[in-house]
Amino acid sequence: MKDYIEISVTTTHLGSELVADAISEFADGGISVSDIQDVIDLENAGKSWDYADEKIYSADKTVIVKGYVKISEKVQKIAEIKAALKNLKDNSPFDLGALDVITEEIDGDFWREKWKENFKPIHIDNITVVPKWIDYTPKTNEKVVLLDSNMAFGTGEHETTSMCVKFLQKYVDAGSTVIDVGCGSGILGIAAAKLGAKKVIMTDIDECAVEAATHNVELNGVKNAEVYLKNLLDDNTVQGDVIVANIMAEVLISFASGLKNNLKTGGKVILSGILVDRLEKVVAAYTTQGFTLIDKEIKGEWAAIALKGA
Repeated sequence: MKDYIEISVTTTHLGSELVADAISEFADGGISVSDIQDVIDLENAGKSWDYADEKIYSADKTVIVKGYVKISEKVQKIAEIKAALKNLKDNSPFDLGALDVITEEIDGDFWREKWKENFKPIHIDNITVVPKWIDYTPKTNEKVVLLDSNMAFGTGEHETTSMCVKFLQKYVDAGSTVIDVGCGSGILGIAAAKLGAKKVIMTDIDECAVEAATHNVELNGVKNAEVYLKNLLDDNTVQGDVIVANIMAEVLISFASGLKNNLKTGGKVILSGILVDRLEKVVAAYTTQGFTLIDKEIKGEWAAIALKGA
């Protein structure tokens, strides 16, 4: 029985994460991204493959982002997704491609099983992100973050997320209160808790994100994490030793003047989701507010930074 609608959206490599985020609120059946550039990037980074067709280097680089919605909700959901894509295109700082929308009815049970096959444990130094249905035995000193990939948010595969996790391992200690701004699936906040943070506060303005993060917090048995539907900047009584935000550069820049009100004296801010060509603008926005750049990492087109507050 065909009970789901597969919604395919054409975009670009740079636009894939933004498009996935834009439609994730409405695609309760999950999100997938098909991007041949990821294979090319791994090849260029020296990773080996048993077989890789040389034609990938000349193939069409159009990226396909797919979302899945219940067929009973298709009219409303497709209209909402198209509206979200229009808003994204009107406000995007770079080319998102055609954003063509193609729909197809599919069998939901078949899709869910095929989708699960694409997710494997992701190793980020001492943190390993594991889909909940995989039986995984951690190595000594390895911290496992379980994620329910049916939730339509990040799994740790993207460069911006992995760089944030690396910085969390560097700057979070047993006495830290960590704030995860725009928490999505909760991967960063849960990672901070697994790294020994005393307390974790996770916020998002998206109800679906709060639902996903809450679900994953419970899945991981994390007792010291709180998830809120709120804009952090509206509440300066929430204070953290470390604030992490993996959001697009323009939003991070808009946070610069307010975020310091939520940071304890001498605290650290970890920022990612920054395209390399916007890195200087983000750094300038924060140094103007009294922050000091203490760390930086670049992967492909993306950058992450750590700053120290006054």
